[in-house]
Amino acid sequence: MLRVLDSTPSLLSQFLAEIRDENIQKDRMRFRRNLERAGEIFAYEISKELHYIDEEVQTPLGIAKVNKISDRLVLGTILRAGLPMHQGLLNYFDQAENAFISAYRKYHKDGAFDIKVEYTSSPSPSGKVLVLTDPMLATGLSMVLAYNALIKMGKPVHTHIVTLIASREGLAYTQAKLPMGDVTIWTAAVDDELTVKSYIVPGLGDAGDLAYGIKE
Repeated sequence: MLRVLDSTPSLLSQFLAEIRDENIQKDRMRFRRNLERAGEIFAYEISKELHYIDEEVQTPLGIAKVNKISDRLVLGTILRAGLPMHQGLLNYFDQAENAFISAYRKYHKDGAFDIKVEYTSSPSPSGKVLVLTDPMLATGLSMVLAYNALIKMGKPVHTHIVTLIASREGLAYTQAKLPMGDVTIWTAAVDDELTVKSYIVPGLGDAGDLAYGIKE
């Protein structure tokens, strides 16, 4: 299932506009905070898809009937660009377990590249809801490899993939490679073009560099 949140204008549209703006991007703290706020909005939307149990709590004046999330969550992110959105999700799902995956592009002399997953730190997602985050879904290779690395530790009951901007090509690849009956993809916007170096156009640039500085 695919959910495109920016199809209906909302506060997320404002955050996305600022994240894309090359002048506003110069404020690194604001860029990170906008990614974090986008993560919070995605968390709220995902929360509508979770399971709840009825409970009662004691207030100063009586007993209130309440609903509490019954699912156990694992929040996973691809380093390093995914960290701000991951923090936004963690702000709301504050009792979730966390997973971190290091994936990078290994370039060849001809300009082609492979995606390498170098490091994974995760609890078992078995029987839990997995939320896997990366702000850009370009080719989809990193996301599919990260998902496959995590499910080696156990099968989640459902997976939510969260990305701020996705390319049509990346969406098609991800949907073809993942079991979409068990996966929901959430994005704020879908862009049509990928460059020859597999960057999304118009996209926003390199999210990791914009958030944390240019890497050598």
